[in-house]
Parts: sequence; structure tokens; C-alpha cells
Amino acid sequence: MTMAKSPILAGLAALVALCLIGEALVLSGQVSPLVLARPSQVVLAIVELIREEGLTQAFLATFALTLAAGATATAIGIPAGFLLYRFRSFGRAYESWLAALFASPLVLLYPLFLVILGRSYWTIFVMGTITGAIPIILNTRIGLVSVPRPLVNVGVSFNCSGTQQFFKVLFPAAVPDIFTGIRLGLIYALVNIIGIEFLINFGGLGRVVSEMYDRFEIPGMYAGIVFIVLVSASVFAVLARLERRIRPV
Repeated sequence: MTMAKSPILAGLAALVALCLIGEALVLSGQVSPLVLARPSQVVLAIVELIREEGLTQAFLATFALTLAAGATATAIGIPAGFLLYRFRSFGRAYESWLAALFASPLVLLYPLFLVILGRSYWTIFVMGTITGAIPIILNTRIGLVSVPRPLVNVGVSFNCSGTQQFFKVLFPAAVPDIFTGIRLGLIYALVNIIGIEFLINFGGLGRVVSEMYDRFEIPGMYAGIVFIVLVSASVFAVLARLERRIRPV
């Protein structure tokens, strides 16, 4: 019990120490309050934003959008990655294209989707799904290609159908790589969702941060950032629980 709690306690202690240092730096005038908000003011801003600005609803909107985009990206990415594994020539042909897209700042395409879908949650969702699907496709193909050939031959020797071969042999062996891709996909989806909410001033937490920034309410801006971190932690907690259920060992 003590061993399990010690990393959490160490993290909380480090967080408290950083807050105290930040508070002291701002109070002493070493750091401008326009650059860093005092942690005590951030706490008060959180209470104010929950009461006046709908911070809780913004948190839920961004959280739901991230989960929806991540789930859709996974539903697209795993079958697409399997197809690139199944048809090897296509996999070799398009892997470099996908890698180039993965490295590209796709968030810059948001004006195109604004024209097509309007200033709506659909624009945010579609952009999050596209950016999230690419690493899932790549890592699914990598995981399937990396399955040892003797393991595949075991499935063949038991006369497994294509579906049985995938679900009983290929997918379980490729789960670590696939979940690595899902983690990356969720990171990219969340970053793009927050970024587009900020840029178009619409949606959840990105909108809150944008409004606080425009109004020079620095504590409120940092309060929004704190909730963005909470969204990220919540999404990855859901993913960790799902991975334990699929791969209990």
C-alpha cells in the first residue's frame, strides 16, 4: 500500500512546492502577474469560472469531444491499419505518406473545415478524428507486421478463419503497439481539439482559455489550463482501464 501511494504523494508534494514557489515569486515581484498567476488566485478563478462562465460544462464538452474523436479514430484506424497489413504493397506504398501527414501541422486545415462544416462542434470533432486516426493506422500496421511468423503459423495449423486469425492471434499479439498508437492518437486529438476551440473561440476549454486571454484575466486563463490537464488525465485514465480489461496481464 505504501509503495503504491508513494509516487502519488511525491507528485502531490512536488506540485505543492511548485505552487508555493510560484506564489512567492509573484508576491516578491520577481515574476510579473501578467506572466504567471498566483496559484491562490487561480483557485479563486476556478470557483468564479464554475459559477459564472460554465467551466464545468466546458470541461465536459472537451472531454466528450476527445473521447468521441478518439473512439472514432480507433474505429477507423484499426481496420485501416489491418488493410495496410493485409495488402502489403499498399502498406509499403502509403506508410510514408501517412508518416508525412503525422508530422504535418494538420490543425492549419481548420479554415477549410470551417467553410465546409461551419463554426460548430462538427469541425472540432472531424479535425480531432483525422489527426487521431493517423498514428493509430501506422501503429496498427507496425504491430501486425511485427507478429512473429511462428505465432501466425500456429493459427494456420488450427485451421483458423481470417476473422479467427485476427481476433485470436494477430490482434492480441499486436495490442501493445496498437495501444501505443491509440495513446498518440488521443494526444494529437486533444491538442487539435483544444487548439481549434481556441482559434475559433467555440466549444469547451479552448474557448474558455481564449476568452480569458482576450480579457487579460491571467488567473482565469491558468484555471482553464488546469482543467485541460484534468481532461488529459481523465482520458488517459479511461484508456488505461480499457487496456487492463483487454490485456489483463
